[in-house]
Amino acid sequence: MTRTEGDVISAGSLGAEPVAALYDCVITHVPRTPLRHTLRHRSYLWCVDLDRLPVLPRPLQPLARFDARDHFAGIVGSIHAGLDAFLAAHGVDLEGRRVVMLAHLRVFGYVFNPLSVIWCHDASGALACVVAEVHNTYRQRHCYLLRTDEAGEAETDKEFYVSPFFAVEGRYRMRLPLPGELLHLTVHLENKDGRAFTAVARGSRRLATTPALLSAAVRRPWSTAAVWAGIRRHGIHLLLRGLPLHPRPRPTPQKGMLP
Repeated sequence: MTRTEGDVISAGSLGAEPVAALYDCVITHVPRTPLRHTLRHRSYLWCVDLDRLPVLPRPLQPLARFDARDHFAGIVGSIHAGLDAFLAAHGVDLEGRRVVMLAHLRVFGYVFNPLSVIWCHDASGALACVVAEVHNTYRQRHCYLLRTDEAGEAETDKEFYVSPFFAVEGRYRMRLPLPGELLHLTVHLENKDGRAFTAVARGSRRLATTPALLSAAVRRPWSTAAVWAGIRRHGIHLLLRGLPLHPRPRPTPQKGMLP
């Protein structure tokens, strides 16, 4: 793939995949117990190679900024360095192999990533592991190191306080296949009462060109703040319906992460 006029990415490709892509998506959150309520919002996500981050024209930089402080231990200068530190703390060394990240980027200086997903490959190009990084609205973060199967599925215990409506208990069932032309990620939380919560992200890929980014920014202005606001409105609605709250536990530092 050669660079065309208007591209915000450098020349090159990831196999059949572009170095940088935008996914126009619909994100759905469905708490199922004890009250069922659906939150659905439209947004767009970036999918990038962490070793070949796109360089945007200066006028567009406020619309999409990569910042290492937004991920892992907040190591200044490199998201990849933060990833390496987290993996090293868990005995994993990728030896500089291909790493692909799906996430929101900073828009006008603000970002909120409920879930970022990073696919880590080995020397043969096969998927070695997946890192699911979760942020809550209290500016805390936690990473789950996953070994997914051929369908992109994995299970892990819940270890992190995300919502005041759910205790830190239960088990996640995640389906996180590497996106292609389509994006389809699913996260289920299951506890003693059954399936308590489901989150789904579905979308379609577009090459990350200047026109594509401008179009997304116009249709979804200040998209990352809109995600945060939607979750807050959703929480207020559940609170007014009488859903009980679970107190936030004292945070426990995670290996390779911020305290």
